Amino acid sequence: MSVRRIKTNGNIHQRKDTGDYIGVVWYVDDDGKDKRKSFSAKTKSGVQTKITNYIAEFNQSVEESDESRKTLKDSMQSWLEVFKFPSVERTTYDRLECTAKNHVYPELGSKVVSTIKAADIKKLLNDRMQQGYAYTTVKKIHGILNEYFRFLIEQEYIEKNPMRSVPMIKKQNFMAAQGKENLPTTDTVTVFTDEKIAKLKEECFKTWGTGKRVYQQSAAYILMLNTGLRTGELLGLLNSDIDLENRVMHINQAVKEVQKREGSELTSGREIEVGKPKSATSKRTVPLNNTAVEAIKELREEFYFGEDSPLVCDSKGNYKKPSNFRKRFYRILDGADIEHKGLHSLRHTFATNLVNGIKQPDGTIKSLTPRQVGDLIGHSTSQITEMYYVKRDNSRLVGITDNFEF
Repeated sequence: MSVRRIKTNGNIHQRKDTGDYIGVVWYVDDDGKDKRKSFSAKTKSGVQTKITNYIAEFNQSVEESDESRKTLKDSMQSWLEVFKFPSVERTTYDRLECTAKNHVYPELGSKVVSTIKAADIKKLLNDRMQQGYAYTTVKKIHGILNEYFRFLIEQEYIEKNPMRSVPMIKKQNFMAAQGKENLPTTDTVTVFTDEKIAKLKEECFKTWGTGKRVYQQSAAYILMLNTGLRTGELLGLLNSDIDLENRVMHINQAVKEVQKREGSELTSGREIEVGKPKSATSKRTVPLNNTAVEAIKELREEFYFGEDSPLVCDSKGNYKKPSNFRKRFYRILDGADIEHKGLHSLRHTFATNLVNGIKQPDGTIKSLTPRQVGDLIGHSTSQITEMYYVKRDNSRLVGITDNFEF
């Protein structure tokens, strides 16, 4: 909290040599040191007016600079714009601001920061849980509040952190409160079955009577299915990054779709941002199988604007928006009568099939290790691959112990 304060209401005396009136106000500055402010006038009332005005302005400036006296909405938005906007990626900032505006401000935004209690925050989290929001959503709300109040404590704007009494509810308890089963992470991974992969391929390559494809650039989804690329990586892939002769492609950048802004202020619409891949290990070389090679050739037959243009581009050769690419995928799923899954499911399917393996004609199972698959899809550890990308499929283990007799 601010240490600035007025120590005296002002002392006035008259100078003997000139007859002028002198006033002095003592105050404590931001560093806790005693300072004084002097005033002079021909009359005592003139000095008193100056002192009164100064004290009023001083107290007003203290109140305006004291975060603990602001509303949470004003204080948190200022924290986001001044401290978070310059230090995080645009997509991260968009997510933080979205969480604040849609969940925090409507419930806590009008409250004065210093009056917010642990019970207020716990009520917000409980309400969102009871309203059926996903665990990840409530976790984001808890996360932004936790980081914000920690900042206030570090800056000594408040003396007690209400978040200390509001730990994030355990996922198993959260799911139980919503009447849902807390499944193991590997069981919640969304993948396409062999049957649905066949239906997806059939719909992707569907044609009109003229022989023209129903869906433009539909081969891109088959390419993702056979390489495990993230959406942003595929849309950021340049033709020059692809080496068909050696059957590899190099992932050097990724596309992200962010809110348009002037500085940190939101404006209308969204725009493309091209930058580095998600992590250091995301920058990698990906091998191409026969299906992937054919998909690339088909995409180039549809649109090709040179080696420096994106493989999957818009009609003018520019980077395609992920949202438009996603909408086309959903139309294909609808046409194939497949329930909606995210584009990331193609990546999950790739990883799952490689780790679980594919049964060969001779009954053996051909598979890769989680570490190998993690390297292919750009994970830093094989644990990430196993926990979040591989769906358990015990059916592929049937018969695997034949001839193993103990």
